[in-house]
Amino acid sequence: MISKTAIGYLVEKLGAENVASEKEDLLVLGYDSTPGVHHLPEVAVYPTTREGVLAAMDIARREGLPIVPRGSGTGLSGGSVPVKGGMVMCLNRMNRILEIDEENLTATCEAGVITLDLFNATAAKGLFYPPDPGSQKISTLGGNVMEDAGGLRGLKYGVTRDYVMALQCVLPDGSLLNTGGKSVKDVAGYAFKDLLVGSEGTLGIITEITVKLIPPPQAKRTILAYFDDIRAAGAAVSQIIAAKIIPSTMEIMDKATINCVEDYVKIGLPRAMAALLLIEVDGHPAMVEEDAQKVDVILRQVKAAQIHIAKDAEEAGKLTAARRTALSALARVSPTTLLEDATVPRSMLAETFAEIERLTAKYKLTVGTFGHAGDGNLHPTVLCDERNAEEMHRAHAFYDDLYDKVLAWGGTVSGEHGIGLAKKEYLARQIGAGGVKVMKRIKNAFDPKGILNPGKIFSDDDPGTRARV
Repeated sequence: MISKTAIGYLVEKLGAENVASEKEDLLVLGYDSTPGVHHLPEVAVYPTTREGVLAAMDIARREGLPIVPRGSGTGLSGGSVPVKGGMVMCLNRMNRILEIDEENLTATCEAGVITLDLFNATAAKGLFYPPDPGSQKISTLGGNVMEDAGGLRGLKYGVTRDYVMALQCVLPDGSLLNTGGKSVKDVAGYAFKDLLVGSEGTLGIITEITVKLIPPPQAKRTILAYFDDIRAAGAAVSQIIAAKIIPSTMEIMDKATINCVEDYVKIGLPRAMAALLLIEVDGHPAMVEEDAQKVDVILRQVKAAQIHIAKDAEEAGKLTAARRTALSALARVSPTTLLEDATVPRSMLAETFAEIERLTAKYKLTVGTFGHAGDGNLHPTVLCDERNAEEMHRAHAFYDDLYDKVLAWGGTVSGEHGIGLAKKEYLARQIGAGGVKVMKRIKNAFDPKGILNPGKIFSDDDPGTRARV
């Protein structure tokens, strides 16, 4: 347990308003957005400066406390849950946009900046920050970096990693690591920046981030296509990509998700359809027009039941906003939503949908599937009740079987949600025992005492042990 002396030191260094140690103040910090897992920390700190981070790290080392970094707690794999207690370090009060550099097309921010706030601030200057995770209204940039977050625009514009230019990081021993910069070319030494992105808070505490910006697209067109068969929707995605058309967005929802979203937002989605594709093409106006026509031809060839083109930006915005509500809409239906992050080569989308349908029937579950079809990243979501142990056993068996297929097809166990607690065994399946051992060596080099976010990505004792959540 943390000593009263240590609590007093934290209050002195960070301010009483930035330290919490009473149980009722800590309860919410025992969760993230992953169902079925809750572990209370002993103390939580909310540093507002890098010096506050260093002071808290110093106390954690002295007291032998694990440290779990946290942003807004929107993670979906248990990454910010303090499974071994200790100290939760919330960085969402370090929320200043420090600079938007219009000459070098960069923005520098503290780790707690909300993703959408950065997007809006850069857009006000005629610039574009493309990464747009579904939680962009509340997720923090530091959390995006730690999970290498994706989003609806990932197909054309990539994920968070593709925009990180520099990081400022506090290591577990209290030393500082600055990696990268505003230079667009930099191959000096080891690529620490790339190692830290996606490391889920296990290697260092990110305090400051510099990202690249790009000019916004001049025009865009939003197309909504409905299908009587979800496998036809998968075939449409494959054919659009094969035709060398790269939409900025190509999202999919199955029938269960369509109905849940329509119940939630009531925008007139046809409930009888098996699937919908939300497709957005952007860029130069002439190219947008050409790509939209090509997409229309392909959708007709695969026999889409309906094709609708948004008449204006307002309607396009409503359609995109409806897609962003998919998880929230599904969550209203049952006490628990168990969400996964299977990602396959795009040519295997139709087979993946067929496998999800087969496994849904085999395990007698209710499953809604949505996701970023354009990059093969699907979120099959089991609607269940974590109080029903037998149902949860079937749900986990569903995912076990699905990931066997995903990996056999050359897919991955995570496209954007990270490994955290939920997917340690799946990661071991994907990269093998040798891969896990190498990752542990890297972890040990950065954090030899194992105090940073312990128990995540791989188990401390057995790399093949799965944490059920």
